[in-house]
Amino acid sequence: MITGASSGIGAAAARCFVEEGASVVLMARREERLRLLAGEIEEAGGRAAVVTGDVTDQADVERAVEVALAEFGTLDAAFNNAGQGTLGCRLHETEQAVFDRIMDVNVRGVWNCLRAQIRTMLTQDTGGAIVNTSSTAGLFATGAIAPYVAAKHAVLGLTKTAAAEYGDHGIRVNALVVGATRTDMLATALEAAGRRELDVVARAIQRRLADPVEVARAAAWLCSDQASFVTGGVVPVDGGYSAV
Repeated sequence: MITGASSGIGAAAARCFVEEGASVVLMARREERLRLLAGEIEEAGGRAAVVTGDVTDQADVERAVEVALAEFGTLDAAFNNAGQGTLGCRLHETEQAVFDRIMDVNVRGVWNCLRAQIRTMLTQDTGGAIVNTSSTAGLFATGAIAPYVAAKHAVLGLTKTAAAEYGDHGIRVNALVVGATRTDMLATALEAAGRRELDVVARAIQRRLADPVEVARAAAWLCSDQASFVTGGVVPVDGGYSAV
């Protein structure tokens, strides 16, 4: 199950997971994009199901889990990647509606997904693996707006707590600390804030944007048995941003 799958990191993850042999449930709000991606996957010999929905709606999330079970029999892994954020507005200038939406998507969305996914994985002898998308903003004040920084810190808290509570049940939960990545969301945020790519990568050792597939590969590894001894992890995919 991959949320935020219609573009960027989520779409790259869908392709990457399928290349590793997984069948995927693609969830996002933009149905047309999801169906185009699913068609691409199926033409290449993979299996993909589409669920149009919003992670802030618990019923939509539960429907995605139900589709995974109906189509593929189990829910072995989940990549909770849907997110929303922006740049360039100070805390006291941020509108309440912006705060509400960012917290809803990034925190409530992960909360909704974890609850539905874990309930199902608890019924499976094989347990499961979950990866949540956090950010360098989950560790630092990066220049993103305050609600986004707070939300991505919260994602790390949810990740560690879930890992601790369900490790005995064979469920691994990890988070990616993602650096600046070439996505539609970042491009929109840079344009709105009047900032350049160089501004957001200047601190990172590699001083470049990530390609979405570079993040997707890390998620695929964490969801696989190759990462069987990794849980509660905060795994940087940030070009060295958090190392300096």
